Amino acid sequence: MCYICPLCRQPLQLLDRTWKCSQGHCFDKAKEGYVNLLPVQNKKSQDPGDNKQMMFARREFLNQGYYQHLSDRLNELASEYADSAISILDIGCGEGYYTGRLVDALSSSSQNINIRVHGLDISKSAIRYGAKRYSHINFCVASVFDMPFADDSFDLVIRIYAPSDLDELKRVMKPGGVIITVAPGPYHHYALKKTIYSEPKPHPVSEARLDGFNCLHQERLTSDMEINSEQDLTHFLEMTPYAWKLSQYQKQQLVEKGLICELDFQIEVHQLV
Repeated sequence: MCYICPLCRQPLQLLDRTWKCSQGHCFDKAKEGYVNLLPVQNKKSQDPGDNKQMMFARREFLNQGYYQHLSDRLNELASEYADSAISILDIGCGEGYYTGRLVDALSSSSQNINIRVHGLDISKSAIRYGAKRYSHINFCVASVFDMPFADDSFDLVIRIYAPSDLDELKRVMKPGGVIITVAPGPYHHYALKKTIYSEPKPHPVSEARLDGFNCLHQERLTSDMEINSEQDLTHFLEMTPYAWKLSQYQKQQLVEKGLICELDFQIEVHQLV
């Protein structure tokens, strides 16, 4: 394990069901298997991150396979560019959909059975569910801006839509480590944006630059998504920020008529110099 104490930065050791450091700070392992390493004084709200409703909506939507092609492509890139990775971190992992599928893909294609995978998210609700479903993954509640991991811990980092601090990323990655990032492409969900805004603007195109990294690969993964299920569409709207911008009438119209909209993902692979 590579956890460090979020209070004093000393290594943590697991004794029975409690993570302890040499300074006496203790963090209990939850019954689901995760550990909460987000100090109270570092919280900006009582329950930061996605709430239970958003987490449930995203979980149910992803389980229907609408974004499976993105997950499959991430797994292919991880196998191509980090096939020897044994320590993996998914930052902003949510309930672990992409993390779990990545572990399955790498485990089935790799001769190394000692793959160690961590998922980090600030949402306790999401982490609790992820730990219940994927007991073979090490989940923790923590901030991406102050990660509770030792220096030079990870061969491969996955960052899907998650904010991050570049210096903190470089700190926890091993020299030569690889990060795979996903961000919205210019026309991601554009049909939905046209329903909300009179003059919708495309997302900016990534310049594929990270200071201190070499870009190994860049691509856009595009397709059209069609949702006709009322339940799936409700979950889709509830898991996105658009839910707050749509009127109740607009939501009802979408639910009744269904939705066809663009999926546009910017995917990049970078290697730490």
